[in-house]
Amino acid sequence: MTPTAPPAARPAPTRQDFVSDQEVRWCPGCGDYSILAQMQKIMPDLGIARENIVFVSGIGCSSRFPYYMNTYGFHTIHGRATAIATGIKCAHPELSVWVMTGDGDGLSIGGNHMLHILRRNVDVKIVLFNNRIYGLTKGQLSPTSELGKITKSTPVGSIEHPINPVSFAIAAEATFVARAIDSETAHMQEVLKRAAAHKGVAFVEILQNCNIFNDGAWDSLKDREVKSDRLVNLQNRKPLVFGKNRDKGIRLNGYKLEVASLGAGVSESDLLVYDETETDSSFAFLLSREGRPDFPVPIGVFRDVVAPTYDELMSRQIAQAQAKKGPGSLEDLIYSGMRWTVKANGTSV
Repeated sequence: MTPTAPPAARPAPTRQDFVSDQEVRWCPGCGDYSILAQMQKIMPDLGIARENIVFVSGIGCSSRFPYYMNTYGFHTIHGRATAIATGIKCAHPELSVWVMTGDGDGLSIGGNHMLHILRRNVDVKIVLFNNRIYGLTKGQLSPTSELGKITKSTPVGSIEHPINPVSFAIAAEATFVARAIDSETAHMQEVLKRAAAHKGVAFVEILQNCNIFNDGAWDSLKDREVKSDRLVNLQNRKPLVFGKNRDKGIRLNGYKLEVASLGAGVSESDLLVYDETETDSSFAFLLSREGRPDFPVPIGVFRDVVAPTYDELMSRQIAQAQAKKGPGSLEDLIYSGMRWTVKANGTSV
């Protein structure tokens, strides 16, 4: 008898395997292209088959994302991507579920759903594109637009205080919170890989440019001439050092953070050492609030802590209930408890 040949080994996936056949329809120069490229690049490294990956989106420029990934995907309704993603993960916990959303979709009409998926710690990865504007509907104020912003919907300037997405996520006790920038591609890839590896909800804000309706939204942070002094890269259990010559750092003065120049009696041992695994989120929240012109904006991972996930707890609860009461029957449930029959003469029993 001739032995059966073993099945051919599945070739290692490449970036091209995750590129769909759909034409990418974003404006030329949009920061969304960079986010899409980095996501497609990291996917082969995750070791997850394409058929076990789902991208979910709501409404907005960012919400075209599922069309461009050669995986499963849902293009849902405005602000509800997180609710749909929760259902997918609970029904199929084996899947890797990603939500691609924007500052308008995720934090305005979707703000309520965003809060609850974060606090519940559903094992879903959320990537929020923040360009501080409504791009798809042609340049109106968004929840992250700065105070005084002149837009088509605020012609004499916004009177609304903007939402800080990272602060929002930390306040909701999200177990993984990070920030990246569309132009820092290697850093973005690392952040996305870490989000994918996290067990629990992962929230990643990406500062992204809309070159049509809000061009230069983040130039004050990411221009080559200024970024060394305007950004501080969070590195776990290392002092918070930044600057073109790495000659500045962040230290705690009472209850406030301040910038200190290294030298003249100040060394790295005087600076704050950041710990992303700290379960108390107070310091992460304090650091996320910084946005002063003289203070660097943190990028990288703010939180990465371990906690039970919602989908695990739900599955465990169902198993315990079935062990105690049996698998149950929908028909028995419908006909249980108080019920009555309406007779032809109008009376009921």
